[in-house]
Amino acid sequence: MKNYTSINDIEHLDDWIQEAKEIKRNPLSNNHLGKNKTLGMLFFNSSLRTRLSTQKAALNLGMNPIVMNVSGDAWGIEFGDGTIMNGTTAEHIKEAAQVVSQYCDIIAVRAFPTLTDKELDESEQVLKSFVQFASVPIVSMESATGHPLQALTDAITISENATKKRPKVVLSWAPHVKALPHAVANSFVQAMQKMDVEFVIANPEGYNLNSEITKNTPIYNNQEQAFKDADFVYTKNWSSYNEYGKILNTDPNWMITKEKIGDAKFMHCLPVRRNVVVEDAVLDSDSSLVIEQANNRTFAAQIVLKKILENN
Repeated sequence: MKNYTSINDIEHLDDWIQEAKEIKRNPLSNNHLGKNKTLGMLFFNSSLRTRLSTQKAALNLGMNPIVMNVSGDAWGIEFGDGTIMNGTTAEHIKEAAQVVSQYCDIIAVRAFPTLTDKELDESEQVLKSFVQFASVPIVSMESATGHPLQALTDAITISENATKKRPKVVLSWAPHVKALPHAVANSFVQAMQKMDVEFVIANPEGYNLNSEITKNTPIYNNQEQAFKDADFVYTKNWSSYNEYGKILNTDPNWMITKEKIGDAKFMHCLPVRRNVVVEDAVLDSDSSLVIEQANNRTFAAQIVLKKILENN
């Protein structure tokens, strides 16, 4: 595997999960792999868990991480082909990607969608431009349509906490004050399709995700019905896909409560808005796995970097 830009880059997810668990037990066991290697981490958008966990993963492997907030610290980058650069952009991706490749052995990129131009977002212009023009491997730290590091984290967390062979996992939409991307939800769907779980999605009408991603996954517009016999409830807000980027529903009745999920384990990628997306009684209970998920972000990133170092 040269690049990691989608959860579908993993051929045998179960094998990766087991290896990630081994890494978690002994995180410094492969710290020779990254000796004298540099990880360049380029952030076009803000981050807390992704930034710190990926940086720690690199350090655990003996790598030297370099972090740059591109939007604030770099020249404005142009991604268009044949563009007359007489506006605000000062550097083209063709040069930028090649230059960074000379400084780094792996480049990790985080760039959010516009949520206004579906065609542009689905083209994954930023991520694919780095893949095209860089001469070193590329890792997605979240893109316009996917968050494969988070999805791998979630798969590891579910595997660690499952108490039955084939648990029921529900991905549930919840209200939010802002229009949010589809990336986390998309990659979580793809991860669950690779696992031996009973998987369903719950969202209000008008909030179905891209059908090319959900495929045959059952979708419920009744949250209570979807939650029946659930073992894990993964909650995330996303804006409308059909009416792209719009907020069509702010119904507080879709907020996650302890009464709704019962004994199910609660999952969320964080950050989460308390008492908007989920009530305190859930987050502060033993049912919440959000802190454990955040911890597993390191080991998801570490196995990705390990695989790339081994293969390159």
